[in-house]
Amino acid sequence: MWTIPNILTCIRVLLIPVFVIVYFLDWKWAHQASAFIFWFAAVTDWLDGYLARKLQQSTPFGAFLDPVADKLIVAAALLMIAHTYQDPWITIPAVLLTAREVFVSSLREWMAGSGKQDIVQVSFIGKAKTMAQMLALIGLLSELEVFMGIPIYWVTLGYILLFISTVLSVWSMAAYLKAAWQYLMVDPKAN
Repeated sequence: MWTIPNILTCIRVLLIPVFVIVYFLDWKWAHQASAFIFWFAAVTDWLDGYLARKLQQSTPFGAFLDPVADKLIVAAALLMIAHTYQDPWITIPAVLLTAREVFVSSLREWMAGSGKQDIVQVSFIGKAKTMAQMLALIGLLSELEVFMGIPIYWVTLGYILLFISTVLSVWSMAAYLKAAWQYLMVDPKAN
């Protein structure tokens, strides 16, 4: 069970409370430090998946915990930016992204219980959504538009990427639902 990918996933889970606590510290660079922790967690997410495939260390524990860790830290980040910005242009996408995660996770669980998990595998659109969402959250968590007097526009980029990830999120959810629809509409009494 204690493979390198699983250890990285566990580290990501343990980073969630650290990430949240640092964000709310009364410290000048707290939001930037928290954004860095989120970035580090995102890197470990990519790395644990890569190593699991490369080292052939995929385990049922890792297959369960990896998506849970991802959803927990992303949900925390979405709540935190909605709280910080208190702007409908942030809150509405945050709610849509969170709702999509719950919906797709439930759909995948149901399809797996029906032996049809391959129908709702992660798609390219889903991967693009995740990339845009992670970068958006890093920018918005950091609250940096200017660094050492130089405009870097991370928050502006965060807004743009949040909208892109929201569109991709709804699109991928619709694609997963379309792929699963025929199985959802089967009358269990007919079998």
